[in-house]
Amino acid sequence: MLYLIPTPVGNMEDMTYRAVRLLQEADLILCEDTRTSQPLLQHYGITGKRLMAHHKFNEHGTAHNIVERLLSGEDVCLITDAGTPGISDPGFLLVREAVEAGVEVQTLPGATAFVPALVSSGLPTDRFCFEGFLPQKKGRMTRLTELSHEPRTMIIYESPRRIVKTLEQLEETMGGDRHISACREISKLHEESVRGTVSEVLAHFRETEPRGEFVIIIEGCTKAKPTDDANDSIKADTDAPRKESKYQRKLRMREEE
Repeated sequence: MLYLIPTPVGNMEDMTYRAVRLLQEADLILCEDTRTSQPLLQHYGITGKRLMAHHKFNEHGTAHNIVERLLSGEDVCLITDAGTPGISDPGFLLVREAVEAGVEVQTLPGATAFVPALVSSGLPTDRFCFEGFLPQKKGRMTRLTELSHEPRTMIIYESPRRIVKTLEQLEETMGGDRHISACREISKLHEESVRGTVSEVLAHFRETEPRGEFVIIIEGCTKAKPTDDANDSIKADTDAPRKESKYQRKLRMREEE
């Protein structure tokens, strides 16, 4: 069995009993960074387990060998530095290969940064889209321009060193009056949600040094995006002959007489 185990995004108490038990019983624990995972495992008394690094730089080379071990009967747990594997973290490639090989995969419910940020934002939660980290350079502004017409609540991840730049780009593409919530340090001692318009939140972080990883929740667009059909209709209405007024009809009748 392949188990995907969520780990705390901040508070060490946000670990389930089942997650701890499965990590204790696993034949192999895959870690995004073994140096980060060791203190976490020791905190829960999980010692003497074989750890293997499995991250975005080596997952293409390690996935096949891991699947072979799963097929031989081993139970393998995958954890990342924080949160649920596969959500802006390694996991997808291994899960895909395991599923294709007929290995059973189970993902435990647990810590994911964007869920508490979304729920506590005060913005609609019935429909939303998760964008994760935006492109750092090429295609970034294009993507934000596309998202400016998205009607659902949007979720993006951002680092403290890029948060001000991202807010400036949001102001440029979506306008300064769009409502957002910038949540940082989720479940940690200094957790904070800064809510308001893009311009208001931008002003806050220009004055206050951003710290910690951010989840930005963005209000969906309330204005309908013009479609080609709508543009065609507008053009057709413009090109169509205008209805003759009473005054114009009288002038025409006089000229005909």
